[in-house]
This record gives sequence, structure tokens and C-alpha cells, in this order.
Amino acid sequence: MAKILAQYDSFVMKPARGSGGKGVLVIDHRDGNSYVKPSGSKLTEAELSHHAENILAGLYSLGGNRDCALIEYRVTPAKVLTEISFQGAPDIRIVMLHGYPVMAMLRAATKESDGRANLHQGAIGIGIDLATGRSVRAVHHGNPVFKHPDLKTPLIGVQMPEWDKILEIAVTCHEMTGLGYLGVDLMIDETIGPLMIEVNARPGLAIQMANGVGLRNRLEPVLERHKSHFGESAAERIAFSRDVLRAKNLPWDSALSARWDL
Repeated sequence: MAKILAQYDSFVMKPARGSGGKGVLVIDHRDGNSYVKPSGSKLTEAELSHHAENILAGLYSLGGNRDCALIEYRVTPAKVLTEISFQGAPDIRIVMLHGYPVMAMLRAATKESDGRANLHQGAIGIGIDLATGRSVRAVHHGNPVFKHPDLKTPLIGVQMPEWDKILEIAVTCHEMTGLGYLGVDLMIDETIGPLMIEVNARPGLAIQMANGVGLRNRLEPVLERHKSHFGESAAERIAFSRDVLRAKNLPWDSALSARWDL
């Protein structure tokens, strides 16, 4: 494994068949023979190898079956997003139904989550307005928050860079996989721009809490639309999501949030 990792100063190691962020290990840089995580804690080569062995043995895989360890490019997140994520790269999840974006959120790391953007491990879920790509609501452990608990920076009203392209990538993932219901995870690299990280066939339901809206309120209009407008283009599906879903179910009263002292 040392030979494989020799060419990388930073990387992400994760199980191919994992769920809930279990087994995902982020390495920020190296310090001599040590591998340094975003939190600053260090791993030896033996500890890293042990983690890889656990992945291969299926410790983190669904059903406990033997798995593969993936080594991925570590994204350098866009600066506007690092200001609301503690020492870790935030990611964006978009839930899709029949190729229509129905709900979106940003997951931002905290000190508690050890630099990982996983809500079960203490990250923040930030709801995103489908029409504009601006953050409209945030929750931490299910409770509404307006500032990052560690950085004290405002979480509401943050504009996602290249939102149009992000929606286009999400729709492309539906067309590529053929899945009716899926979650698309993306990151925004400072240099490259939006990147698709993975596609989930069973996206979690915490996105509802981040947005303050039940998924059913978004899924039902899409089901009706799909029946009467089967075969719509990607641009038409995106337009429906941005105009109709957003107008009927705005997750958060932006006028109200603007009155809070952020």
C-alpha cells in the first residue's frame, strides 16, 4: 500500500460499499512518516494499513461482505465554503426523482465530526434553495443553528458557486445510472469547480431536517409531472424544480432569517 500512496500528499480512503460515512478517512497532508488528518491528529503507516485491512474485510460494508478500498483525489474546496466548514471539505447532496432535483443540502464539517461532512458524526446540514443555490436553513444534531459552532460564521444566505452546473451534473447522474430515486453528492474544487463524488441509491432522510420541509411535499408534484410530461429534457426538468417546487415549498422564510442577528 505504501507504494500506491507514495505519489499522494493528500487523499481520501473509503469503502466502495460503505454507508453513512463509516470508514471514510481523510488525509490532509504528511508529516515525515505520519499521515495527518484535517483535525491535526496523526496516523502511522501501520495504522493506515490497519484501516485499509478493515475496509477490505468488510467492517464498513453493507451486509459485512468483503469490500474494496478506494483512494480518491482530495478536493481543495472553494474558499467561500471553507469559511463555513471546520478543517474539512463540505459537500452538496441533491436528492433526485425521475431526473428532477427535489431537495438539496450542504454538509459542513465541525470539530466534532473530525473534518468529515457526515451528519451522523456531528456535521451540519444546511438546506439549499433549489432556485437560487443559496443556503436557507441549518441544523446541527437536529436543532436549528444560524452560526457554525466552531467558526462562528453565518450559515444562512451563503451562495453555492456554479449552481447551474451543479444541477446539470445531478441530472446527468440520473441519466447515466437510470435510477429513479437517488442522491448525488458533489464537491466544489477551488480550481476545477463542481465534481461528482458519488451516487447513492439509498440517500438518507436527514436532508428534510436541513430544509425544514418533508420530502413528500417535493416528491408528489414530481410524480404528477412525470406522468403528464414523460420525456422532458434535462433543462425542462431543472426549470420545473427551480420554479414550481421552490415556489410551493420554500424551506425557510428568507425574510425571517434576514431579521436574525447573524
